Amino acid sequence: MPDTKSKLYVHLLFWILYYTLEVYLDFYWSRYQFPDVEWQTRLQNSIVLELGYFLIKMPLAYSLLYVYEKTGTKRFFSYMLYCFIFVAAVLFHRFFTHYIIYPYIYGVVETLDGKQPSGFINGLVAFNSFMDLIFMAGLIFGVEITRQKNLLKEQISLLKSEKLDQELTMLKAQINPHFLFNTLNNIYGMALKKADETPDVILQLSKVMRYNIYEAAERFISIDKDIENIKDFLQIQQIRHHDLVIRFNEDIDNPSQEISPLILIQFVENAFKHGVSETLGESFIHIDIQLKNGVLHYHIENSKEEKPHGSSTKIGLKNIRRQLELLYPKHILTVESTNDRYIVTLIIDFNDTSRF
Repeated sequence: MPDTKSKLYVHLLFWILYYTLEVYLDFYWSRYQFPDVEWQTRLQNSIVLELGYFLIKMPLAYSLLYVYEKTGTKRFFSYMLYCFIFVAAVLFHRFFTHYIIYPYIYGVVETLDGKQPSGFINGLVAFNSFMDLIFMAGLIFGVEITRQKNLLKEQISLLKSEKLDQELTMLKAQINPHFLFNTLNNIYGMALKKADETPDVILQLSKVMRYNIYEAAERFISIDKDIENIKDFLQIQQIRHHDLVIRFNEDIDNPSQEISPLILIQFVENAFKHGVSETLGESFIHIDIQLKNGVLHYHIENSKEEKPHGSSTKIGLKNIRRQLELLYPKHILTVESTNDRYIVTLIIDFNDTSRF
């Protein structure tokens, strides 16, 4: 249905503009051919005769388009049809011009160069009719092919967007079970110890999972909601790791700035899974989030042991990188590992229009 409406509107606009152009050209030509006729009469004649020509040109145009859509341009049969349609159209064009326009509208006999009477058909007048028709056919074909190409581009763009959405959904689905599994393990350990903080952790987990299930289903959310989810996650970890030192700084000038959910939290999850949880001594995590003029600077430092499991973060980091490539192609992500800490810096320019 949208394609049909698009075709109707485009073709309607084409014929209005084309008819206006033809009336103007005929009116302009008639001032030299019939200088003694008043301009009101010449304009009226131009309007009427171009309406008559439309009875020939429109069937010709849509006959050619029908043949093109059904047979294409690579078949001998289609060329034969094109020739037959054009010959018929030229004959109708000549009949209308010779037997109707000149005697009944102009009130004169059709002539060549204003002197020699012209017959119904000869080389020059046939060529003139052919050129008039081929000009119209070229225009309508150009308009229709351009419309189809634009429609195809829109469809390809839509398919790409749907493919990216499917891939992002799959990547997000890999995150949520992983987070739930780790947190439930933490709660299980606390329950075995009969820790007083266990109900609080369960409550916080419920809040975080509600975010993961409902908020994260959206393509984009406000950054203040995403930051709130990070804070809830940190509260869960703070209860589990009593000696954990958390420093969280935020400087957001636009809390409603949209961001893809679950992007930022993944770096925090990795910091705990592959850093803080493996630290035997004093553990820490420092998070700085700054959003200024549409540019996000996200910095995380966390403790780790001197001999960490180097390959343990590859799968999670690969997942994060892929999401960033799809969502923010021009992002900057640096991951640095020293003897006692991981350092992650992410920069996203939300002003960049290249992202989908």
